[in-house]
Amino acid sequence: MDIFDRINKDSGGPLGQYREKTHGYFTFPKLEGEIGPHMRFQGEEVLCWSLNNYLGLANHPAIRKVDAEAAARWGMAYPMGSRMLTGHTSLHEKMERELADFEKKEDAYLFNFGYQGIISTIDALLTRHDVIVYDSEAHACLIDGCRLHMGKRMVYPHNDIDKCEKTIQRALKVCEETGGGVLLITEGVYGMTGALGILDQIAALKKKYPFRILIDDAHGFGVMGPHGRGTSEYFGVMDDIDLYIGAYAKSMATIGGFVAGPKSVISYLRYNLRSQIYAKALPMPIVEGCLKRLEIIRSEEGDELRKKLWTITRALQNGLRERGFDIGVAQACVTPVFMKGNLAQATNILIDLRKNYHIFCSAVTYPVVPKGVLMYRIIPTAAHSLEDVEYTLNAFSEVKEKLEKGVYDADEMQDMSV
Repeated sequence: MDIFDRINKDSGGPLGQYREKTHGYFTFPKLEGEIGPHMRFQGEEVLCWSLNNYLGLANHPAIRKVDAEAAARWGMAYPMGSRMLTGHTSLHEKMERELADFEKKEDAYLFNFGYQGIISTIDALLTRHDVIVYDSEAHACLIDGCRLHMGKRMVYPHNDIDKCEKTIQRALKVCEETGGGVLLITEGVYGMTGALGILDQIAALKKKYPFRILIDDAHGFGVMGPHGRGTSEYFGVMDDIDLYIGAYAKSMATIGGFVAGPKSVISYLRYNLRSQIYAKALPMPIVEGCLKRLEIIRSEEGDELRKKLWTITRALQNGLRERGFDIGVAQACVTPVFMKGNLAQATNILIDLRKNYHIFCSAVTYPVVPKGVLMYRIIPTAAHSLEDVEYTLNAFSEVKEKLEKGVYDADEMQDMSV
């Protein structure tokens, strides 16, 4: 069969099967205006809870100024080429030194994109003799990295330390035969549920077993811990985390990322990360802008922004719990709101939230969550206000009452395509 013929006959997969009804509204929506808590959707102002702009840096005046000046000075092309050949600069090196110092590691290496960088790191670190042990709810980038691994990979139930330990034991037995080592992969913050990885418990296992730990802390970098150094700082286990991966897409509100760890390992990765060797280096304006972002994160202003973020987060999460909502084990800023219902009810609720309450948040349904469960994902930021929180709490209370009364009952998903 011709490849295109097969694709044309395919339903589109778990998400794509709904594309004709959802495109432009539920999927690929267009948020317009200045990035912040109040934007525009389909011509109307909405209170936006869907952006990972945790510290509100996307439109910080000092950062906008540095970004603009750097773009004018360098253009978006410089440096051209990969870091290994023609894309290496002193500013890239400076950013790496600053990140390594911030994360209390010997060295760091920049990624042009966090997703690809993580995949490449896992691929470069391991041989077919090694074994990966990973959490069942690991992010797609970690799963894709694991798929590239030519050796064994073993999964343990999410945040189950007993099963995690048994899995490490099994992995070490395999390594006795292969001569390889064990790499445990987990996350600092799980981006859908706001749950924290059990880094303290995993780190404690290093006293009993020889293995290495890699964490993806995309949602923790800049946010978690007293100084924003991440979830490993929050748990007091920075020295026990062998490789720390951070992304710029959340707290820094831009693209890129980095890996930090021992100098010898980072040097090895620098010469073996295929996603960096065969791709263009981060443009200079982004690197210069990230230096300013990191400067703010490390400053007293950064402390104040984190304090504001956690004030908003706690007000939102405590308010939801007090009103009887199930938000799971949310400990970080990401706040899920779970309800019972089907896909049609989920879409009707989202339409009501956007059209009548002017609240823009994301809905998550099966297969991401079990059938019969609806999840609305709310992301508080330092740019939100307590008034935004109170308005949203009242709106969700009304929505919950409507759901219980059957207002959102329907036989099938509404067609909101544009």
